[in-house]
Amino acid sequence: MRAQAIGLWTSFWARLRRVGARELSVAADAAFGLWLLRLFFRPPRPGKRDWPALAFAALGREIADQLDVGDDRSKGAWLLRLFLRPRRARRRLAADLRKQHTDPHPHRIALRVWLDKRLEPVYRRVAKGHAALTARLPAIDWDSVRARLERGSAALDRVPFLRQCLLWLAFVAAIAICTTPLPLGSQILLFFLVWLMVMVARRIPGHLATMLMVMLSILMTGRYVWWRSTQTLHLASPAEAIVGYVLFAAELYTWVVLVFGYVQTAWPLRRKPSALPDDPADWPTVDIYIPTYNEPLSVVRPTVFAASTIDWPRDKLRVYLLDDGDRDEFRDFAAQVGVGYIRREEHTHAKAGNINHALPLTDGELIAIFDCDHIPTRSFLQTTVGTFLADPKCAVVQTPHHFFSPDPFERNFDTFHRVPNEGSLFYGLIQDGNDFWDATFFCGSCAIIKRKPLESIGGIAVETVTEDAHTSLRLHREGYTSAYLRTVQAAGLATESLAGHIGQRIRWARGMTQIFRVDNPWFGKGLSFFQRLCYSNAMLHFFYGIPRLIFLVMPCAFLFFGLHVINTAAPVILAYVLPYLLISAIANSRIQGHYRHSFWAEAYESVLAWYIVLPTTMAFINPKLGKFNVTSKGGHIERDYLDWTISTPYLVLLGLNAIGILVGIGRLTIWQSDEPATVFMNLFWAFVNLTVLGLAVGVAKEARQVRVAHRIPLRVPAMLTLPDGRTLACKTENYSMGGLGLVLPPEAAAETLATGERVSVCLSRGTLEHDFPAVVARLVDGHLGVRFEDLTIERERRLVECTFGRADAWLEWEDVPREDAPLNGLVELITLSWQGYLRLVDAFFDALENLFTRRRPERGDPARQP
Repeated sequence: MRAQAIGLWTSFWARLRRVGARELSVAADAAFGLWLLRLFFRPPRPGKRDWPALAFAALGREIADQLDVGDDRSKGAWLLRLFLRPRRARRRLAADLRKQHTDPHPHRIALRVWLDKRLEPVYRRVAKGHAALTARLPAIDWDSVRARLERGSAALDRVPFLRQCLLWLAFVAAIAICTTPLPLGSQILLFFLVWLMVMVARRIPGHLATMLMVMLSILMTGRYVWWRSTQTLHLASPAEAIVGYVLFAAELYTWVVLVFGYVQTAWPLRRKPSALPDDPADWPTVDIYIPTYNEPLSVVRPTVFAASTIDWPRDKLRVYLLDDGDRDEFRDFAAQVGVGYIRREEHTHAKAGNINHALPLTDGELIAIFDCDHIPTRSFLQTTVGTFLADPKCAVVQTPHHFFSPDPFERNFDTFHRVPNEGSLFYGLIQDGNDFWDATFFCGSCAIIKRKPLESIGGIAVETVTEDAHTSLRLHREGYTSAYLRTVQAAGLATESLAGHIGQRIRWARGMTQIFRVDNPWFGKGLSFFQRLCYSNAMLHFFYGIPRLIFLVMPCAFLFFGLHVINTAAPVILAYVLPYLLISAIANSRIQGHYRHSFWAEAYESVLAWYIVLPTTMAFINPKLGKFNVTSKGGHIERDYLDWTISTPYLVLLGLNAIGILVGIGRLTIWQSDEPATVFMNLFWAFVNLTVLGLAVGVAKEARQVRVAHRIPLRVPAMLTLPDGRTLACKTENYSMGGLGLVLPPEAAAETLATGERVSVCLSRGTLEHDFPAVVARLVDGHLGVRFEDLTIERERRLVECTFGRADAWLEWEDVPREDAPLNGLVELITLSWQGYLRLVDAFFDALENLFTRRRPERGDPARQP
């Protein structure tokens, strides 16, 4: 049967390719047919060239050719043409093709000419309106407006009574707007007006426009909250009441987190480094702690080398390797490179206990702490220490955790450097917002702490598994301040697998819940109101597991059982919920766009939701439950595979929503529901859930990762010494601890170097130059890859100085513009979700093949013996 299907499809595809004049008009039908067959026939493995590979390759080339036209207008027009396919267009296209048959892609030119002629009036009107709008906006002197507002604010500060009156007036007006009931038409009109104001505010630079968008978002949220609380909770039956109030509680959580997040991030501080005294004799002494437990020595070596070569007076810098794993090879390595080595007999309280054990054995005024895979730059101390001298009350200076390897989301979806990773929002925005309120968290690494304040609170906190945040909370309670410098001064390895990533987040969630129980920021003395709010928001964030799961299963309540969990008509629900969701999405895009693209929060949180529910619940009930788990680093993945264990919860949720959609379609077609609008709304909700769950399944497909030494972009001058003694001035392309990528000059592009030939590469650090012996690994079109060999301890140290330890090693990564385009982000997430479903199909057929091709033991086989 399959052979017949393959034969029919092959002949059909060959005929399709022969009909050159109409191949574009049937591309949509061909794609649809291929996708259907893709669901029933397993695609080929790499290296096999059978019908699915050829068909997909041909279709992929066709679509790539059409989209590679360099003009967004034509791309969009082609996509419209692909699905609409009017008959007149088809005939016109065939005629144009006959006239231009000599062009390798005549249909592309004909289509562009035909569409441009018909859409030119529309383009002209849009361009004219856009030009008129952009011509008016820059004419406003926004600096002058901002200056006047600041002068007005200063004047109000001098008259506290008037300022308080205006604030109360604004508060009363906001309450009136939020609580005034409106007819459906008036509510839609209000939404349109607010949306128009928000879209205009998006074009205005500066914090004041951002604050306007935040205020409008809070107003729309307030209207939704008031309407939801007063008009929709009169539920008919006990079952509907229980489910409805569960949904309301989940929504209440999102409202609180939204408002807290606005307060926390609306005005980042953007602190700059403070200068050090001119005389290095006045600089404080610094101890550098590098705690390690079970990580391989290959991961720890670069960190130790970089820490020992930081620019700081040698008599004021001491590096200590804190080994909590009792490994003699680490002791020997520390002695070999000349750094301190501290081992303890008992191993209680994990990393916190390890650091506390080292405190009385060292005496530096400041303590810099790096996880064993976080490699500091040479400028780390000169960037951070000045803050302590400028503010004697400062106890902690935190810098970002930057990762030069992709996390599971970035690797499995191939979004590395294209979409901000999960941690970008925290280290790019939230910590800066915390700094404005003097609530910067200590994050356990890439930070420096003053010894005396730390000793005054009894050392690193050991009551919870997030000892870092708990320590900073205690320091703030004692009246000490903190600081955050957003300049990346160290970089490390991200988690290699989704399982490891989830394990790390489980520990964070459990620890923040423990702090919420044992040292709640809203109780006790020493914190300002906004410090309490910032800490509370950080802790509440990890309670998102239950609300996320509620949202993922809630449409099934109506589709399966007909439960009305919101007591009102579907159009009214949309009239209130859409303004709340849309305006908050636009406002968050304005605030967070550089650090988290729109809709990606749903992807991150939905993947983790199932796994943090139990740890946070148990930690809330009994904070003493659970233990510290170390995040593994430096591993690799031998082959692509779908982690069925991790993805099982997503598959269950996916199945529930898929069955709910089938039941909903049955309600519309078979049972003839008298509430079609409500059915459609829940169907849409279920489809949104399927999109999110497709992402969760897709990220569970682990991509192959055999390279342990990750390649990092670097473009600096280098000198290459060839086997015959000649030298070539070239530039580096990338680097790792294992080798370098070099770009040869054009005049040397024709050089022939055999694999395995010995060469030497010279790199510089300031005025110093260092040679590194290497062998040729590859040479392709002037791009040379070399592998280091026979590096001594001293040369390995110098290599780290010239690469990871450079003061400018990560500056380029900070400045990469990553603007958020919400619609593009939505399309990308839908595409990745579809990719996730294809990966699920692949894994399913692979599992079937492994099941049916597994060798059965024959009689007499030892495997059959008892």
